[in-house]
Amino acid sequence: MSYRLVIFDFDGTLADSLPWFRGVFNEVAIRHGFRTLQPAEFEALRGLPSREVMRRIGVPVWKLPIIANDMKSLMARDIASIKLFDGVPEMLRGLKSAGVRLAVVSSNSEGNVRRVLGPDNAFRIDHFGCGVAIFGKAARFKAILRHAQVEPALALCVGDEIRDAEASKASGIPFAAVAWGYATPESLKDHASVALFERVSDIVPTVLGVEAV
Repeated sequence: MSYRLVIFDFDGTLADSLPWFRGVFNEVAIRHGFRTLQPAEFEALRGLPSREVMRRIGVPVWKLPIIANDMKSLMARDIASIKLFDGVPEMLRGLKSAGVRLAVVSSNSEGNVRRVLGPDNAFRIDHFGCGVAIFGKAARFKAILRHAQVEPALALCVGDEIRDAEASKASGIPFAAVAWGYATPESLKDHASVALFERVSDIVPTVLGVEAV
């Protein structure tokens, strides 16, 4: 099976932003009135769905846009510290050279995403769907499918959270998880209908339907 379109999540999938997120979490928690976390508590929450995480730390749904905007501003401030995972530029280049269309759908801002990608990698992305609500990815996936004129079965979503898998399922798009992101691999394995990638270099062979070297 090969795919004509790959829709990537950004934070935790292409960009190694989890260490930064850990570093600012308690600052944001104090400012917005939800629970601060000790390192062990933070790690335990990585294995839970987003709605359960929100319940445990005391974040109501109505506060999500406010918190998300604050996070985006903080990341813009610290953008120089956010890097792509090793192998991501080569992976994007390999997919693009094979004629695969590429999209990024993220709750992060397009400005932050483009700055971390850099101009060469950003040029390879055909569709940006940024600033999406935390639980609003499914609608954006469907819009990108329409714009790209690709059937859901010929697209692949690659992400690092259970909510990415849920949005993929709601859109009829196959899902592959990555083992290096925000959620634990154990929490993702039952949601990954195509693959649970252990290495960035595994993505291109799977998308193109060829054997990995």
